[in-house]
Amino acid sequence: MSTSNAKHSSEKEGRIDAMLSPLSALERLVRCESPTEDLEACNEVVSLAATLAEEVLGVPARILQINGRPVFWWGAQNPAVVLLGHLDTVWPKGSFEPVWSVEGDVIRGPGVFDMKAGFIQALYSLKGISGSVALVATTDEETGSATSRELIEELSRNSSAVLVLEASLDGKVKIGRKGTAMYQISAHGRAAHAGLEPEKGINSSVEIAHLILKLEALENSEHGTTVVPTMIRSGNTTNTVPDLAVLDIDARSYSQADLIRVDAAIRSLATEHPDARFEIRGGLNRPPLEPSSTKELFEIAQRVANEMSFTIEGVAVGGASDGNFAAATGARVLDGMGAIGAGAHAQNEWASVKALDERSAFLRRFVQEILND
Repeated sequence: MSTSNAKHSSEKEGRIDAMLSPLSALERLVRCESPTEDLEACNEVVSLAATLAEEVLGVPARILQINGRPVFWWGAQNPAVVLLGHLDTVWPKGSFEPVWSVEGDVIRGPGVFDMKAGFIQALYSLKGISGSVALVATTDEETGSATSRELIEELSRNSSAVLVLEASLDGKVKIGRKGTAMYQISAHGRAAHAGLEPEKGINSSVEIAHLILKLEALENSEHGTTVVPTMIRSGNTTNTVPDLAVLDIDARSYSQADLIRVDAAIRSLATEHPDARFEIRGGLNRPPLEPSSTKELFEIAQRVANEMSFTIEGVAVGGASDGNFAAATGARVLDGMGAIGAGAHAQNEWASVKALDERSAFLRRFVQEILND
């Protein structure tokens, strides 16, 4: 081979190696912005993920359409071990700038921490793995997994283990998560001129204010139960008694029984004015991920980590994930298997470069240990 041909071949191989590196793969995935509400973008990111899977693993992925939304699937049809993730993000296109940057160990970009780095770590962990395992990634997790919940539950019910690729908390895996309930309460009153005859109106803002004061009494520190009024919208003009006010409520607890108690209490709330009325939408969303569901896999993870000369810690958190749905089926679950970094849903979102390889290696050993168990 001539010197020029050898040089060309070497340069080509270098480009291929760079293309197949975890960092390069992650850059391609992050630059393909994929907000949940943008179905076209979600189809694009799943298509890209399938391309990356074939480049990294040499075996094509499948792209499923589940209730009108794309799902990435690589591996066994009926897997014993499920690596579960999502490829959608909370970031509208163009809202995170720059879309990609690397400075030292810090990678920044929309969804890099939550949770595209976790997906890439899982993808590379499957190199050389033999056994009944699948990597599955949905595209509606950030808005509650309405279209993918049944698929997740079916997968989990028939599996030996579900490893959720959500980001870690300072490197700690997640051994517990709160369950969630979401509500929207509309207070219907009656409009009137705020200056001329306010007494003829029924003030929906006042009705919502009374309701908000009652919500605090529903909280329970013993179970970490919170009932938080979040968004409120009311009125049409500054000189009109508002006839409609709308309140969003975020309720969370480590106890399913307590979530049921809160649900019943919210549905029994009554207006102060006899002629006003509440309209209540929403309800229980994700059940809690309880430590009993994670205990066995966490012990295996700790053993594997010790064999690799590091320690792994566990933590319970308030945020929910698809791991909550998996655990509710009776599956063994371990969550927070993804990126090391911080700033989920925030402008300071970042993931660690170094952890890409480290966590992939750990996940590979962990999966193999489960398969051999």
